[in-house]
Amino acid sequence: MRMTTTENLRNKSLQIRMDLLRLIHGAKMGHTGGSLSNTDVLTALYYRVMRHDPLNPKWPDRDRFIASKGHSVESLWCILADLGYFPKEELSTFCQFGTRLIGHPNNKVPGIEMNTGALGHGLSVSVGMALAARKDSRPTRVFCLMGDGEQAEGSVWEAAMAGAHYKLDNLVGIIDRNRLQISGSTEDVMGIDPLDKKWEAFGWNVVSIDGHDYDQLVHTFESAPQVAGKPTLVIANTIKGKGVSFAENVPEWHHHVPNDAELQRAIDELTAALTNQAEGSVPTHANHS
Repeated sequence: MRMTTTENLRNKSLQIRMDLLRLIHGAKMGHTGGSLSNTDVLTALYYRVMRHDPLNPKWPDRDRFIASKGHSVESLWCILADLGYFPKEELSTFCQFGTRLIGHPNNKVPGIEMNTGALGHGLSVSVGMALAARKDSRPTRVFCLMGDGEQAEGSVWEAAMAGAHYKLDNLVGIIDRNRLQISGSTEDVMGIDPLDKKWEAFGWNVVSIDGHDYDQLVHTFESAPQVAGKPTLVIANTIKGKGVSFAENVPEWHHHVPNDAELQRAIDELTAALTNQAEGSVPTHANHS
């Protein structure tokens, strides 16, 4: 299901946003704002950039994706189901007793590489995976999605040092830079700017992009590594709650569960956006393979 146009990717992201909202509404729990903000990053990776096979999830040469910000798993569950890693019907069990689809990534589900949720662990494991792939002479790239609030974890910076020390240019770190965390603005809770300069000082090639622009997302991910011998850090500037007007940049939507009226309003907005795109208001082009 490799999508070659930005229009197709945008349309898919709108569908995934509707799916994750229904998922959270049905379960009466979840992390809404962060899942909406990272949907475009995940859509670009899974439907265009990464080498992976839902029919062969353990394919040795596959690329790896690690959701270090594991609490925002809803978009990931919806994408894996859409791609056929598990039946879509299973989404209705999200966060129910006995389900595999818990509120964080669970490696008992095909397509999940590691259990995550304790913030700060994902990049360390990603460093190990990238190093192992290089020692095995495999073409694997490792993509690790972190939150911006997660940058306050010391283990992130230990992993950053290791990634640069071992010159892991098959490693791509991604920060979902939506500037909000559960208790408010990242800069009020624990300031992390200038984020680009800090990662550059740790030896990484740093690229800052619009995390909702598919041309930028695809170009940046497909061109990594841009510098031989350096891991890449992508600062994806995003909007928390993206796609739902009344949830955008609202801290309370970090884990707010939409009620019936809010769900319907959000679905109506996303459906209208999908209809507008289908009417051809935005020209697209095929991206290189």
